[in-house]
Amino acid sequence: MTSTLRPLSTLPPPDAEAAHAAARLAERIGRDIDAAGGMIGFDRFMSLALYEPGVGYYAGGAHKFGAGGDFTTAPELSPLFGQTLARTLAPVLAATAGTRRDAGDESGVLELGAGTGRLACDLLDGLAALEALPANYAILEVSPDLRERQQALIARRHPDLAPRVRWLDAMPGRWRGAIVANEVLDVLPAHALRWRRDGTVAERCVRREGDGFAWCERALAPGPLAEAAERIGREAGIEGPYDTELALAVPALVRTLVERLEDGLALFIDYGFGRREYYHPQRREGTLMCHYRQHAHTDPFFLPGLQDLTVHVDFTAVAEAALEVGGRLAGYVSQAGLLVDAGLLDLLARTPAEDASRYLPQAAAVQRLLSPAEMGELFKAMALLKGSATRDLRLPGFCGIDLSRTL
Repeated sequence: MTSTLRPLSTLPPPDAEAAHAAARLAERIGRDIDAAGGMIGFDRFMSLALYEPGVGYYAGGAHKFGAGGDFTTAPELSPLFGQTLARTLAPVLAATAGTRRDAGDESGVLELGAGTGRLACDLLDGLAALEALPANYAILEVSPDLRERQQALIARRHPDLAPRVRWLDAMPGRWRGAIVANEVLDVLPAHALRWRRDGTVAERCVRREGDGFAWCERALAPGPLAEAAERIGREAGIEGPYDTELALAVPALVRTLVERLEDGLALFIDYGFGRREYYHPQRREGTLMCHYRQHAHTDPFFLPGLQDLTVHVDFTAVAEAALEVGGRLAGYVSQAGLLVDAGLLDLLARTPAEDASRYLPQAAAVQRLLSPAEMGELFKAMALLKGSATRDLRLPGFCGIDLSRTL
């Protein structure tokens, strides 16, 4: 996900219909705050802002992806991204294709949060080229608007393969094959925390302020959030003042996915760090970022429902959650490391450099995918394996420089 930092005062205003939708969501959030006694946790605010039916960012009809949307993701930059990832998935699908299945098991590729459907199309292209097409490509999508866009794109680009693709309303009970989550974990609701100078930790919450919202604080109540904050503060040596985020929903989702993965791969790609780097002193203002019309800023209360809210991923928490339910860490690499090792440059080379009209746009997109100044180093990929069929599997993309020591 890429966009350019810009002051709020210079951002383009919404049209009347969008402004009305934002006002409706603000009213809904305000009622939630009143019902809770005057404040709600930021995780609840983020959940409403992104997923409230009909008006939340991912539940409404706003154009989100690509040059005309709020941000650009890797699949929107180039089809080579998905075609390269297909090389990582192909050996997993081959290894699990003949494994014993119990009643109720499902298999193939399961993609979470498929965006516009571009990644699904490109993965299908890549798997077809490798003669590794699964009989089943499932998409779990919470946004009705995006689900419609995905269905239309796949029907248009792959009418022959569309019968293999289906949409799920809930996680399958058991899965064999590959689970793919590209830029999914960063939009799961997160708690906001503040370490104070005296060493105490408060939860940063949201209250009404005029027609909008503002930050406030409350003491941490005993429970999972307080326990996780205490552990992270101790391990990272956090000293106040220090603001950050803690997304308990991330390990919860990872735990569920890996627990239901009977045999195969869970692949997570997102921007983030290992825990020590995530909670580094230089990040004392947190990682919360908002994306609106290709511009990034840090005010989550600006036009709720019309902007994306994201926090970076603590990949140490991802690995810990997977290990708790029998997963194995097969690799943790930068996005650049993943794509180069899996053969992105070989795929680019199939377009002749002499054909400038085709080659130059692809080369520019590849540069953005790989450059440390763009997506190459900030984005990470984590491969988690489970089951006997994949025990000794060599995963293209994860045979280069491994960053697991940084977790």
